[in-house]
Amino acid sequence: MKFLKALKKIETEQPSAISAEEVLNRSENNDQSNGHSESILNKADLKIGAPITGARDSTLERREAESPEDAIEASSVALKPAMNLVGLPDFSVDPARVNPHLVAITHPNTAFSEEYRSLRTQLMHLSQRSVLQSIVVASAGPGEGKSVTALNLSWLLAQTEGNRILLIDGDLRMPSLANYLGFETENGLSQVLAGALSFNESIINLQPAGLYLVPGGKARDDVAEMISGPRLGEILEEARPVFDYVIIDAPPLGVFSDAAILINNSDGALLVVRADHTRYKDIERTLESLPREKMLGVVLNQSEDVLLGNSYYDYPYARAYLS
Repeated sequence: MKFLKALKKIETEQPSAISAEEVLNRSENNDQSNGHSESILNKADLKIGAPITGARDSTLERREAESPEDAIEASSVALKPAMNLVGLPDFSVDPARVNPHLVAITHPNTAFSEEYRSLRTQLMHLSQRSVLQSIVVASAGPGEGKSVTALNLSWLLAQTEGNRILLIDGDLRMPSLANYLGFETENGLSQVLAGALSFNESIINLQPAGLYLVPGGKARDDVAEMISGPRLGEILEEARPVFDYVIIDAPPLGVFSDAAILINNSDGALLVVRADHTRYKDIERTLESLPREKMLGVVLNQSEDVLLGNSYYDYPYARAYLS
């Protein structure tokens, strides 16, 4: 297939991402050079979305040595939840009203949904080898299926037992996730960044999957300036203790700088490309501007391959090539 040959070519000539093992090795080497004998990424008790218990305990021990009052204060701060998910507004997702490309909702038992489940599995395996909690889903240009991929992936992640997933609509110039799901709202991330709404007040609980969504809110043009400020980092830090994965739908990389800012604030990124649509030179130019250590892999959308027994459903599906 022409596109896959292009992918192989860019992999041999100029790799677009480093493997998770290389990331771990770099982290271990940095730790050893600083006098640490063991990387925190190798600790058996390290879990995604949970604080590093050793670091927290050592902090409390130092405070206990200072005074009992300080230790009590530190303990209460450590146990205080970052946000309260009780009482959040619920929205019941109706498969008859959502966009038909959301196959994880409309056709969960088809091979198309299995492709997204495969993507979910690969992502969860990567997260076991490195710190991978906040993930940006981006594309080189518009119309490549990044929002559909982010929604399908998040919906299926939320159905995994023990996972609490937050999906953020980070495309504030043209927010679309709420429309894909069949409802409208004026509140969302745009108002949170502007200080008109708290982060907790912007979250909607989607049922029956139990997926948490922060819509984009009101569209605006000064997006790059807003997300370049400290508030975006504060939002992601608020979410870390509460959610296992935070998936962020980003604007096209080849059009705006917003997606690059989001990627720099995240743990990793997926690049969605559309078969027989995305040009090789656009992919190459996009990857040159991104930090290699953040790129997790490529999701090939609307492949020309035919899934046996499912040609009746004329829906796009994703096939992932993660490092």
